[in-house]
Parts: sequence; C-alpha cells; structure tokens
Amino acid sequence: MKALKRADDLLFPTQLLRCALSAGALALLAPGVASAQTRFTPGPSQLVLPASVYAVAAGNNTLREAERDWRRDPQDIQVALRYARTAFQVGLNDGDLRWFGAAKAAMLPWWNAPTLPADGHFVRGLVRQGFHDFAGGLADFNAAIALDGQRSAFWSWRFVIHLLVSDMAAARQDCDTMAQRFGAGEGQACAAVLMYRSGRAAEGAALLEQAVKRPEFADSGSQDWLRFHLGEAWRAAGQPARAIAVWEQHLAQQPRAHSVRLALVELLNEQRRFADAKRLAAGPNPQATPSDALLVQQLLASQGLGDGDTARLAALANQRFASQSERGEALIERPRMIYLIRHGHDPAAGLALAVDNWRTQNEPPDAVLLVEAALKQQQPKAAEAVLDWMARTGYTEPALAALAQQLKAALGRS
Repeated sequence: MKALKRADDLLFPTQLLRCALSAGALALLAPGVASAQTRFTPGPSQLVLPASVYAVAAGNNTLREAERDWRRDPQDIQVALRYARTAFQVGLNDGDLRWFGAAKAAMLPWWNAPTLPADGHFVRGLVRQGFHDFAGGLADFNAAIALDGQRSAFWSWRFVIHLLVSDMAAARQDCDTMAQRFGAGEGQACAAVLMYRSGRAAEGAALLEQAVKRPEFADSGSQDWLRFHLGEAWRAAGQPARAIAVWEQHLAQQPRAHSVRLALVELLNEQRRFADAKRLAAGPNPQATPSDALLVQQLLASQGLGDGDTARLAALANQRFASQSERGEALIERPRMIYLIRHGHDPAAGLALAVDNWRTQNEPPDAVLLVEAALKQQQPKAAEAVLDWMARTGYTEPALAALAQQLKAALGRS
C-alpha cells in the first residue's frame, strides 16, 4: 500500500495476518515432554539472537549499516529504532523470526518506558506482538496513532492485531478510517482482507483483483502483500486452482517472497501435489537452509510421496526443534504444531500446544490444526471454541467447514 513505500515505514504485515510465521515466544521442550506447552517472554539474558548480520546478510547493506550504527551507539533511540525496525522486517521477509530477538535487544533500554516518540511506540508494538503480547502491542500502536495519526502503517498493524484477536468490529473501523485518511485504495485493500476473513471470500478476492492493478500499489512490497491475500481469498472461496495460479505467477517474479512460497506449498500439499510441494519448499536456493515452516512442509510432501526421504527430513526437523528448545529459542509455533499433529510425531502434545495457541490468537490455520488434533485425539470438546469463533466472525473455508461438521457431530451439535 502506498504509505508503506516510505523508507521509515514497514511493509504490510503479510505473515502476521495469516500467522504462518507468527513468533510465539514459547518454551518448547523436546517432544513428548508434557510441560512443553508453557509460554514465556524472554528476558534480556534469554533473547533469541541470530548470527551476526555480517555472516547471514552479506547482501543486505541496509541491515549491515543499521547493526554497525547500533553497536556503536546503542543508547541513541533513533539508531536503535532503525536497527530494530530493519531486523524485524528481515525476520518477516525471510521467515527467520530469530530476528525478533535482535529487534528486542535494540529496544531494551526503552522496553518499559511509559512514553516514547511515535516511531518508538510503533516499533516496540511490533516486537511485543511478535512475542504474542498482543495487548501490549495494541497499546503501543494506539499510542503511536495518538501521536501521529497520519501514518497508515500504524493503522495497518492495529488492524492486524484486531484480526488476530477476532475483534472484527474494531478491524472494520480501522478499514473505514484508513479509507477516509489515506484514500480509496488503502481502504479497498483493507476491506478486501476483512471480507475474506468474515465469510465473504469471493467478494474479497474480487476487490483484491482490482487492488493489485492500482498504480499506487505497483511496488514489490505492496504486490507481495496483495497477491498473498488474493491467493488466500481464492483459497477460502473454494477455488484452489486460482489461488495456486496467483501464487505461482508471483513467485516467478519474486522468488524470495517467503510468505507466498509457504502458502503455495501448504496448498499444494493439501491438494496432494506432493512432488510440486517438495520442490517448491526447497526455496529459491536449494542449497540454503529452509525456514522451519518450509522444512516441515517438505517433510509432509515426502511423507505423501513415500519417496524414502521422510526419515531424513523428520530427523532434521526433530533435531532443529529440540535444539531450539534447549536454548529456549523456539519462536515459531505453527511448524511445530504441524510436525506434531500432521506428521504425527506426538498428536497429544500437538493438541495441547494448539489449545494453548488458540487462547492467544485466532487464525484460520490455527483453527484447522486445533480441530484436526481434537478429532484425532477424540477430544472434540478441546476444539469447541473454534465453532463459536466461526459463528462470531463468519469465517469459513472448505477444509475448515468439513472439519467443523465432523466436530459438531462428535459434540452432538446440529
């Protein structure tokens, strides 16, 4: 969206709207340990930090410069905000949410400050919600808006939080305000996402088809965001072929669009196109280490193919999750839920994690996983809240609708 072309604003929060990559600061222990479902917020000595940007982001001059400046003067709030904002965006773009820990490290001197500049509240809100402190994130976004209400990024991320906690009335009000303050295009795209998240997927897709053609949204960041959600809308509308076409076309132009790649791979696995899913899950550079989310999708594809690679991929995933748990580092919870539930490593532990996750955020993929796990474990009551959420928001999609019917039958609800 146009206001997000500004150098001081973040791109639209693609991953967080679907939360395919949402960062939950979870103390996830090794598989099979019952206490693995306890959530934590890391303290200063527990921050999850990636390797130095000099090692992992040699091609990202902006990130390298931001880190150098911050290390030279970590008490300069403008310098710290630049690095925190840049690190956070890298985490979203690359599907490596350890960068959220780097962003928090930069913000530590002001972590509990009651008042900050608008940008300070905004960046701290991003990091707070990244660690699933949605109330804290919302408070910071509200404070940022009170100080500067003419930044569409502030409103956009507040809209995201309202969707995450299923406050649809507040999300609708955010869209209306964005249309009034920032123009019809901004309001149109926001309303389209709200449509497909509230049971009007075909209408939302039609609006998004218009939005992707608007000249003010021609930049790559806006196209990433819009085409991700266009595919999601078509998927929710029960037209997977159209979703796949949208995402394949975008990946051909933007192969590093992690959220689009992940969404496409997940849908290909759902459609049992396992060979295509496994190939695409390798990422734009098959020699590079895939994100946790893509690794787990590779595993599911291999399992579907029965190609003899499943044991290797399962061992790799298990090793990665166990290593993260030992370091208190597991930031991405949905890949672990998928590994436990769909791969079948430990469905009981997966159900416990899915129940805990649902208390914090209500996203369509989390709803599907929770119902799947509850039915698999013959504990339908554990997922009953999903039915109430569907009724309250109006959201539906083919896979969830089918599971909801099974859940209703198991609960004896008509």
